[in-house]
Amino acid sequence: MSLAATPSLTLPSASASAEDVLKWGFSVFGPRIGICTSLQATGMVIVDMASRLAGSDLKVFTIDTGRLPTETHELIGKVRSRYGIEIEVISPDDSEVDGMVSRHGPDLFRDSVSKRRMCCEIRKVRPLQRKLRELDAWVVGLRRGQSETRQDVSKVALDEQHAGVYKLCPLAAWSNAEVWSYIRGYDVPYHDLYDQGYTSIGCAPCTRATSDGEDARAGRWWWETDASKECGIHVSPNGAMRREFDVLLDEVLVRAG
Repeated sequence: MSLAATPSLTLPSASASAEDVLKWGFSVFGPRIGICTSLQATGMVIVDMASRLAGSDLKVFTIDTGRLPTETHELIGKVRSRYGIEIEVISPDDSEVDGMVSRHGPDLFRDSVSKRRMCCEIRKVRPLQRKLRELDAWVVGLRRGQSETRQDVSKVALDEQHAGVYKLCPLAAWSNAEVWSYIRGYDVPYHDLYDQGYTSIGCAPCTRATSDGEDARAGRWWWETDASKECGIHVSPNGAMRREFDVLLDEVLVRAG
Protein backbone atom coordinates (compact mmCIF):
# COMPACT_ATOMS: atom_id res chain seq x y z
CA MET A 1 0.00 0.00 0.00
CA SER A 2 1.33 3.45 -0.86
CA LEU A 3 1.91 6.03 1.84
CA ALA A 4 -0.57 8.32 0.13
CA ALA A 5 -3.31 5.80 0.76
CA THR A 6 -2.83 6.29 4.51
CA PRO A 7 -4.87 9.36 5.56
CA SER A 8 -3.53 9.15 9.14
CA LEU A 9 -0.19 10.76 8.30
CA THR A 10 0.85 13.56 10.67
CA LEU A 11 0.83 16.67 8.49
CA PRO A 12 2.94 19.81 8.93
CA SER A 13 1.26 22.57 10.92
CA ALA A 14 -0.60 25.37 9.17
CA SER A 15 2.22 27.72 10.17
CA ALA A 16 5.00 25.53 8.75
CA SER A 17 7.45 27.33 6.48
CA ALA A 18 7.80 26.46 2.81
CA GLU A 19 11.12 24.79 3.56
CA ASP A 20 9.57 22.72 6.35
CA VAL A 21 6.76 21.56 4.07
CA LEU A 22 9.28 20.41 1.48
CA LYS A 23 11.46 18.70 4.10
CA TRP A 24 8.40 16.86 5.40
CA GLY A 25 7.44 15.74 1.91
CA PHE A 26 10.91 14.48 1.06
CA SER A 27 11.23 12.59 4.36
CA VAL A 28 7.79 10.97 4.19
CA PHE A 29 7.48 10.15 0.48
CA GLY A 30 11.09 9.81 -0.63
CA PRO A 31 11.32 8.88 -4.32
CA ARG A 32 7.51 8.78 -4.56
CA ILE A 33 7.18 12.58 -4.52
CA GLY A 34 7.51 14.77 -7.61
CA ILE A 35 7.62 18.50 -8.28
CA CYS A 36 5.25 19.55 -11.04
CA THR A 37 6.11 22.91 -12.56
CA SER A 38 5.05 24.98 -15.53
CA LEU A 39 8.23 27.06 -15.01
CA GLN A 40 6.34 30.07 -13.71
CA ALA A 41 7.75 32.20 -10.89
CA THR A 42 6.36 30.13 -8.01
CA GLY A 43 7.49 26.90 -9.60
CA MET A 44 11.00 28.27 -10.01
CA VAL A 45 11.09 29.23 -6.32
CA ILE A 46 10.11 25.67 -5.40
CA VAL A 47 12.73 24.14 -7.70
CA ASP A 48 15.44 26.40 -6.26
CA MET A 49 14.36 25.80 -2.66
CA ALA A 50 14.09 22.04 -3.17
CA SER A 51 17.52 21.90 -4.80
CA ARG A 52 18.98 23.58 -1.70
CA LEU A 53 17.38 20.91 0.48
CA ALA A 54 17.96 17.84 -1.66
CA GLY A 55 20.56 18.79 -4.25
CA SER A 56 20.00 17.38 -7.73
CA ASP A 57 18.28 14.30 -6.32
CA LEU A 58 14.85 15.63 -7.25
CA LYS A 59 12.01 14.31 -9.36
CA VAL A 60 10.81 17.29 -11.41
CA PHE A 61 8.40 17.15 -14.31
CA THR A 62 6.56 19.56 -16.58
CA ILE A 63 3.78 19.13 -19.10
CA ASP A 64 4.47 20.10 -22.70
CA THR A 65 1.04 20.74 -24.17
CA GLY A 66 2.39 21.16 -27.68
CA ARG A 67 1.44 24.85 -27.61
CA LEU A 68 3.99 26.25 -25.17
CA PRO A 69 5.91 29.49 -25.82
CA THR A 70 9.47 29.13 -27.06
CA GLU A 71 10.61 30.88 -23.88
CA THR A 72 9.26 28.02 -21.76
CA HIS A 73 11.38 25.48 -23.62
CA GLU A 74 14.40 27.75 -23.25
CA LEU A 75 13.87 27.97 -19.49
CA ILE A 76 13.77 24.18 -19.20
CA GLY A 77 17.29 24.14 -20.62
CA LYS A 78 18.43 26.86 -18.20
CA VAL A 79 17.06 24.92 -15.22
CA ARG A 80 18.79 21.72 -16.28
CA SER A 81 22.08 23.61 -16.62
CA ARG A 82 21.78 25.62 -13.40
CA TYR A 83 20.62 22.86 -11.04
CA GLY A 84 21.79 19.67 -12.72
CA ILE A 85 18.20 18.44 -12.63
CA GLU A 86 16.78 16.27 -15.37
CA ILE A 87 13.30 17.70 -15.90
CA GLU A 88 10.95 15.03 -17.24
CA VAL A 89 8.78 16.42 -20.03
CA ILE A 90 5.30 14.86 -20.12
CA SER A 91 3.33 15.02 -23.38
CA PRO A 92 -0.34 14.44 -24.17
CA ASP A 93 -1.51 11.34 -25.98
CA ASP A 94 -1.03 11.91 -29.73
CA SER A 95 -4.21 10.06 -30.69
CA GLU A 96 -6.29 12.15 -28.28
CA VAL A 97 -4.84 15.41 -29.58
CA ASP A 98 -5.30 14.31 -33.19
CA GLY A 99 -8.90 13.27 -32.51
CA MET A 100 -9.68 16.61 -30.88
CA VAL A 101 -8.01 18.73 -33.55
CA SER A 102 -9.51 16.80 -36.47
CA ARG A 103 -13.00 17.19 -35.00
CA HIS A 104 -12.83 20.76 -33.68
CA GLY A 105 -9.77 22.42 -35.27
CA PRO A 106 -6.46 23.51 -33.71
CA ASP A 107 -7.86 26.67 -32.08
CA LEU A 108 -11.08 25.20 -30.67
CA PHE A 109 -10.39 26.92 -27.35
CA ARG A 110 -11.80 30.16 -28.80
CA ASP A 111 -15.17 28.60 -29.68
CA SER A 112 -16.51 28.08 -26.16
CA VAL A 113 -15.41 27.67 -22.55
CA SER A 114 -16.33 23.98 -22.71
CA LYS A 115 -14.11 23.40 -25.73
CA ARG A 116 -11.30 25.34 -24.10
CA ARG A 117 -11.57 23.21 -20.97
CA MET A 118 -11.58 20.07 -23.12
CA CYS A 119 -8.39 21.26 -24.83
CA CYS A 120 -6.80 21.77 -21.41
CA GLU A 121 -8.07 18.36 -20.29
CA ILE A 122 -6.46 16.52 -23.19
CA ARG A 123 -3.25 18.54 -23.36
CA LYS A 124 -2.64 19.02 -19.62
CA VAL A 125 -4.96 17.25 -17.19
CA ARG A 126 -4.93 13.73 -18.63
CA PRO A 127 -1.12 13.63 -19.05
CA LEU A 128 -0.84 14.78 -15.42
CA GLN A 129 -3.24 12.08 -14.24
CA ARG A 130 -1.13 9.42 -15.94
CA LYS A 131 2.03 10.75 -14.29
CA LEU A 132 0.45 10.94 -10.82
CA ARG A 133 -0.25 7.20 -10.91
CA GLU A 134 3.50 6.78 -10.38
CA LEU A 135 3.59 9.01 -7.29
CA ASP A 136 2.28 9.28 -3.75
CA ALA A 137 2.63 13.06 -3.56
CA TRP A 138 3.18 16.04 -5.82
CA VAL A 139 4.42 19.58 -5.18
CA VAL A 140 2.96 22.61 -6.96
CA GLY A 141 3.30 26.39 -6.80
CA LEU A 142 -0.28 27.36 -5.95
CA ARG A 143 -0.75 30.49 -3.83
CA ARG A 144 -3.94 31.67 -2.14
CA GLY A 145 -3.46 35.15 -3.53
CA GLN A 146 -3.46 34.06 -7.17
CA SER A 147 -7.24 33.99 -7.60
CA GLU A 148 -10.56 33.60 -5.80
CA THR A 149 -10.67 29.90 -6.70
CA ARG A 150 -7.40 29.35 -4.83
CA GLN A 151 -8.14 31.21 -1.59
CA ASP A 152 -8.60 28.01 0.42
CA VAL A 153 -5.44 26.23 -0.76
CA SER A 154 -3.85 24.15 2.02
CA LYS A 155 -0.11 23.71 2.37
CA VAL A 156 -0.60 19.93 2.50
CA ALA A 157 -3.76 17.94 1.84
CA LEU A 158 -4.97 14.68 0.38
CA ASP A 159 -5.78 15.63 -3.19
CA GLU A 160 -9.53 15.13 -3.68
CA GLN A 161 -9.22 15.49 -7.43
CA HIS A 162 -6.54 12.83 -7.64
CA ALA A 163 -7.62 10.31 -5.01
CA GLY A 164 -4.87 8.74 -2.94
CA VAL A 165 -2.21 11.35 -3.74
CA TYR A 166 -1.04 14.11 -1.43
CA LYS A 167 -0.71 17.64 -2.78
CA LEU A 168 1.89 19.98 -1.31
CA CYS A 169 1.63 23.74 -1.85
CA PRO A 170 4.61 25.10 0.12
CA LEU A 171 4.03 28.69 -1.07
CA ALA A 172 0.30 28.75 -0.32
CA ALA A 173 0.62 31.68 2.11
CA TRP A 174 3.23 33.63 0.14
CA SER A 175 2.50 36.95 -1.55
CA ASN A 176 3.60 37.80 -5.07
CA ALA A 177 6.13 40.22 -3.56
CA GLU A 178 7.65 37.42 -1.48
CA VAL A 179 7.99 35.22 -4.56
CA TRP A 180 9.90 37.89 -6.48
CA SER A 181 11.98 38.86 -3.46
CA TYR A 182 13.16 35.24 -3.27
CA ILE A 183 13.86 35.10 -7.02
CA ARG A 184 15.98 38.26 -6.88
CA GLY A 185 17.65 37.34 -3.60
CA TYR A 186 18.83 33.95 -4.87
CA ASP A 187 19.26 34.97 -8.52
CA VAL A 188 16.74 32.31 -9.60
CA PRO A 189 16.29 31.98 -13.38
CA TYR A 190 12.81 33.02 -14.45
CA HIS A 191 10.62 33.08 -17.53
CA ASP A 192 11.58 35.78 -20.07
CA LEU A 193 7.92 36.67 -20.70
CA TYR A 194 7.65 38.26 -17.24
CA ASP A 195 9.90 41.04 -18.53
CA GLN A 196 7.40 41.58 -21.37
CA GLY A 197 4.47 42.29 -19.04
CA TYR A 198 3.14 38.77 -18.53
CA THR A 199 1.93 37.95 -15.02
CA SER A 200 0.70 34.37 -15.59
CA ILE A 201 2.04 32.11 -18.32
CA GLY A 202 0.46 29.10 -19.99
CA CYS A 203 0.10 28.05 -23.62
CA ALA A 204 1.22 30.64 -26.18
CA PRO A 205 -2.17 31.25 -27.88
CA CYS A 206 -3.99 31.41 -24.55
CA THR A 207 -1.77 33.89 -22.71
CA ARG A 208 -1.13 37.60 -23.12
CA ALA A 209 0.59 40.35 -21.17
CA THR A 210 -1.49 42.23 -18.61
CA SER A 211 -1.91 45.95 -17.98
CA ASP A 212 -1.52 47.88 -14.75
CA GLY A 213 -4.52 47.29 -12.53
CA GLU A 214 -5.52 44.00 -14.16
CA ASP A 215 -5.75 40.78 -12.16
CA ALA A 216 -2.62 38.65 -12.38
CA ARG A 217 -4.50 35.93 -14.28
CA ALA A 218 -6.37 38.34 -16.57
CA GLY A 219 -4.04 37.39 -19.41
CA ARG A 220 -5.19 33.78 -19.36
CA TRP A 221 -8.04 33.07 -21.85
CA TRP A 222 -8.76 36.81 -21.86
CA TRP A 223 -11.57 36.48 -24.43
CA GLU A 224 -13.71 34.55 -21.93
CA THR A 225 -16.15 36.44 -19.72
CA ASP A 226 -17.46 35.24 -16.35
CA ALA A 227 -15.43 32.02 -16.58
CA SER A 228 -13.02 30.58 -14.04
CA LYS A 229 -9.40 31.18 -15.03
CA GLU A 230 -8.53 27.54 -14.42
CA CYS A 231 -7.38 24.77 -16.77
CA GLY A 232 -8.79 21.88 -14.74
CA ILE A 233 -5.59 20.66 -13.09
CA HIS A 234 -6.50 22.23 -9.76
CA VAL A 235 -10.20 23.11 -10.15
CA SER A 236 -12.61 20.92 -12.14
CA PRO A 237 -15.52 22.30 -14.18
CA ASN A 238 -19.00 21.77 -12.76
CA GLY A 239 -22.71 22.21 -13.50
CA ALA A 240 -23.97 22.66 -17.06
CA MET A 241 -20.50 23.37 -18.36
CA ARG A 242 -19.28 20.09 -16.86
CA ARG A 243 -22.02 18.18 -18.67
CA GLU A 244 -21.23 19.82 -22.00
CA PHE A 245 -17.52 19.29 -21.40
CA ASP A 246 -18.07 15.58 -20.66
CA VAL A 247 -20.02 15.06 -23.89
CA LEU A 248 -17.33 16.76 -25.96
CA LEU A 249 -14.55 14.83 -24.26
CA ASP A 250 -16.30 11.47 -24.62
CA GLU A 251 -16.76 12.06 -28.35
CA VAL A 252 -13.04 12.76 -28.79
CA LEU A 253 -11.89 9.83 -26.62
CA VAL A 254 -14.15 7.39 -28.47
CA ARG A 255 -12.73 8.62 -31.75
CA ALA A 256 -9.16 8.40 -30.41
CA GLY A 257 -9.70 4.95 -28.92
